[in-house]
Order: sequence, then C-alpha cells, then structure tokens
Amino acid sequence: MKSAIIGLLAETSLHPGTGQVVGAVDLPVARERHTGYPVIVGSSLKGSLRDRAEQEWGVDSPKVKKIFGEQEAAGAVAVTDARLLLLPVRSLNGHFKWVTCPYLLERFKRDAGLAGIQADFDVPKVDGEEAVVAKPEGQIFLEELAFTQRKGDLERVIAALKALVLHPSVAGRLEEGLTVISDGDFAYFARYGLAVNARNVLDDKTKVSENLWYEETIPSDSLFYALLLARCGEENALASLKELFEKRPYLQVGGNETVGQGWCAVSWAEAGGAK
Repeated sequence: MKSAIIGLLAETSLHPGTGQVVGAVDLPVARERHTGYPVIVGSSLKGSLRDRAEQEWGVDSPKVKKIFGEQEAAGAVAVTDARLLLLPVRSLNGHFKWVTCPYLLERFKRDAGLAGIQADFDVPKVDGEEAVVAKPEGQIFLEELAFTQRKGDLERVIAALKALVLHPSVAGRLEEGLTVISDGDFAYFARYGLAVNARNVLDDKTKVSENLWYEETIPSDSLFYALLLARCGEENALASLKELFEKRPYLQVGGNETVGQGWCAVSWAEAGGAK
C-alpha cells in the first residue's frame, strides 16, 4: 500500500463546521469526540480535494472518478481526517507560540508509521504548568496562564514537523516558536482558545439586523495533517493527486470561502522524504 501525508498550514482562519449549536456559539468548529480537539473530517477534506481536482481536470474527468470514486464504485485513494498538530497561542512574552502536547506528537508518530514515513524523535514528557522548549528563557505566558519553561531536545521533533510546512521561512520559526505543554493544559487551549466571531445580516434599506450569529474559527498558522492511502494496485492515483499541488500548492477547506476563510498551504510527504 502506497501512502502519503499532506500537511495543511492554515494561511487564513478555518471554519470546518458541524452545523450544530453548542452553548452560545451558533456555528462551532468540528471536534473529535474523544479529545475535543478541532478536526477537519475526512469526508470534508476529500470533498475539497475532489473540488480542486474537478477544477483542474473537469467534472467528468475519468481521473477524478477513479481517484475519488462514484456512487457505485469506491475511489482509489482513502482520505483520513486532518488532525491537529500545532495550535498557535498568543504569548504575552512577545509573539505567538506553536503549542502542541505529547499525545499529539505520539499520534503523529503512529500515523507516520502507517504511511511508511519514519518520524524519528522521542516524545518529551511534560508536567502540568510546564512548557518544554528548545531555548528556555524563564517563565512564559500563554494567554493568561503562566508556565515554567524547561529545555528539551526538540531538534528531531522540529525536523519532522518541517516536512509538513510548505514555506521554509515559516519552518525556520519552529525552533523559537515550538512549545510542548501537557495534554491537560493543551486541552484547555484547544477548547477555549479559539476565536468566536459575531456575524450579521443587515436589511438592505434600514440596515437593521435581521440575523446575528456567533461563529467559531481556527486561527491561521494552525497545522493539520492527513493521510492519503492508495488501494492496492492504485499507486499511480497518489502521483496524480500530487500533481495537483506542484504548480499551486493551496487548498480551500471548510466553510466561508467567500469571506476568505479555509485556505491552506499544502505540503506533501511520503516514504523516501519526498515533499
């Protein structure tokens, strides 16, 4: 089975919605049931990939039908959920930090193994209210919370993550920006650290509000990844998909395309180090 991992670096805010009201938020983002972490579900991502392919090759292209399937025939490539790996969090120390946790790093290693890609790094152990970084400078503030910094050997972690980031200039920031906190602390930011924006519909003549709603979004610079798994005998389908992003490595996922949301920079990683 030939496999690949695509990295999705959010260039604009994302709204992979659920269509359900949760508390005061009318349109929350999709979340994993067991962790509560934001996720881009596989069916939505596959639809975005198919839409991009149809724009390039045509709606009735045999290549589109082969890769993504038809009503009575399965597609040649399986698309998993796009899982969160790095979440940007505002830091009172100056700039934002890319925050992750041991569970996400461990899960990425397992997924990389499934795709036949070696992720050769040790997952750091982190206690609560502690932050493991490459270059500690005392205490760090993430949003309103204080963490004690501890130096960790993150060189190989950063090297593995760079394969998922399209822009070299952005990948170069990982050494200073990567921050590993405990699973429990990360869960707090994943649940409560996303922006909630008010949106409105106004009457054309009176400009009186006709429909006010609140919408949750995932911030730009978030990093997701997904696995693309080719069925046996259909290995060429992955090569065709890869061609989609060689000239224009961007993909729109989720809702609100007309207001500029959902745009991601796509990187491609596969066994042997291809990108």
